[in-house]
Amino acid sequence: MDTSHVSTQSGSLHRYGPVAVVTGASDGIGRAFALELADSGFGLVLAARRRDRLDAVAVEVERRSRLAPVVVAGDLATDAGVEALASATSGLDVGLLVCAAGFGTSGPFHAADVANEQDMLRLNCESAMLTTHHFARRFVARGRGGIVLMSSLVAFQGVPRAAHYAATKAYVQTLAEGLARELAPLGVDILASAPGPVSTGFAARAAMTMGRTERPEVVARQTLAALGRKTTVRPGMLAKVLEAALAPLPRSGRVRIMQQVMRGMTRGPEHGQEASRRA
Repeated sequence: MDTSHVSTQSGSLHRYGPVAVVTGASDGIGRAFALELADSGFGLVLAARRRDRLDAVAVEVERRSRLAPVVVAGDLATDAGVEALASATSGLDVGLLVCAAGFGTSGPFHAADVANEQDMLRLNCESAMLTTHHFARRFVARGRGGIVLMSSLVAFQGVPRAAHYAATKAYVQTLAEGLARELAPLGVDILASAPGPVSTGFAARAAMTMGRTERPEVVARQTLAALGRKTTVRPGMLAKVLEAALAPLPRSGRVRIMQQVMRGMTRGPEHGQEASRRA
């Protein structure tokens, strides 16, 4: 990957280095991050399960940045997928990681397909931890780097009818908050991005009905702008409004409110076996 033409004037993000890794890059928020970084002139490594969709994003990226991205097709919920990503980037000067791979489920936990819930736990939590650990070690060794972890508005309280999904995002949020303080003195910036509902394929594939949503491009742009400046960002006006409405309530009150919200968004009393994969 030739990144010699990348200009350091294209944004403060280039203080991290010339190459960025985006997981979950095949669609949704991950794709939006990839295109935003391509517009800034980054060399990119795109990782996700679906090769056909990754190849389509790679064409868009190359058209915008004039740099052919490295494409890593594999399931990051498996050790083999994480190892493939580490191997594919071993010779690159990676300075920025965006962990956008993940998926969600909704409905009563007791009615869910436990194998699907286990897969979500592995991808949203274990894979994010392993990927973050790998690149954090590299960034500490080089003395600089930036990591974005995708949290969510649901990470800050329990969410009935999305209890396990919210719990996985609470893990990500807590991990980011701790690492932000731990790694800052070593030159590595960590940011948790906690958007509200976003207009991706998430809702349809998880059999959920959403009203107002934020555009993935807004989430990506505002998240990248906050890296190195905040520990948590709530990108988009919708996330800020929803957080402002929930913040004055005690945690138990937020749980009750989220229960009502999810009851209106999920269809069917026994729904719980559909899932949405972003990677």
